[in-house]
Amino acid sequence: MRHGSLFIVCLILIAGLAVSAFGDEKTVNLGAIVLESFDGDSGYEWRLEASKFATKRDDDQFPKLAHVTSWPTAIFGANREGKDLKSLGIWGSFDRRGYNWIDVYPVDGGGEDAVPVEIPVPGRARYFDFWAWGSNLKYSIELYVRDYRGVVYALPAGSIGFEGWKNLRVTVPNNIQQSKRVLPKLANMSFVKFRIWTIPSEPVDNFYVYFDQLKVTTDIFESRYDGDELADSDRVQELWYGDSN
Repeated sequence: MRHGSLFIVCLILIAGLAVSAFGDEKTVNLGAIVLESFDGDSGYEWRLEASKFATKRDDDQFPKLAHVTSWPTAIFGANREGKDLKSLGIWGSFDRRGYNWIDVYPVDGGGEDAVPVEIPVPGRARYFDFWAWGSNLKYSIELYVRDYRGVVYALPAGSIGFEGWKNLRVTVPNNIQQSKRVLPKLANMSFVKFRIWTIPSEPVDNFYVYFDQLKVTTDIFESRYDGDELADSDRVQELWYGDSN
C-alpha cells in the first residue's frame, strides 16, 4: 500500500511539473474594469424599448429614462458635497400584468438617428457585476452579451425583489467561447443590453428601477511571443493601411 501511495504522489508531482512547464498558458491576471458608470460622461447614451402593453397616456409614454443624482452609499458614501455622481433611472408602467419587459441599451450619438451600439468587454470575462435598486417587486433582470461569432446570450442576474441598492453578480458560463486556437487567440465579447422582466403576480402600473456601476472582472493576461504584434488588430491596420504603405 505504501509503494502504491508513493507511486500516486510521484504521478501528481510529475503532472504538477508538466503544468508549471507550460504555466505561461495558465497564467491569470484578473482585473475589475468599469464598463459604464452611468454618470453621463462615458460617451454612451442609453435608450429604452418595451413590450407592447407599455402605458401610453395622450403624449405621455412609458417607460421613461433619466440620469438621476443618486448612488449606492456602500461604494460612494452618503456625503453629496463635491460629488457629480449619478445613476440610471427607469420609470415603468404597463397596462396589463404579465411577462412584460423593458430593454435598456446603449446608443451612439443622440437624437432620433442614434443607433444601438455594444460595449466592448476587454480580456476574457469571468463575471459581470452591477448595482441595482429595487422596491421589493419580484421582477428579474437579464444581462445580454454577444460572443465573437455574433451569438447573443441572455445571462440571468436574478431577482430585484429587495429594498434599496444591492450588488448583483453574473457569472459568465464556460460555454461562451472567449479564445480561439488560431491567432489572435483572444476572442472578446461585448455587452448588448439589460432586460427587466415583470411577472404576472406583481403590479406593473407604476414602478422604478435604477442601475449603477456596471463592471466586469476579467483575465487580461496574454502570452507574449516573437511577432505577437502581428496578431494585434490595430497594429495590422497600421501596417497594411497606414502611411508607411
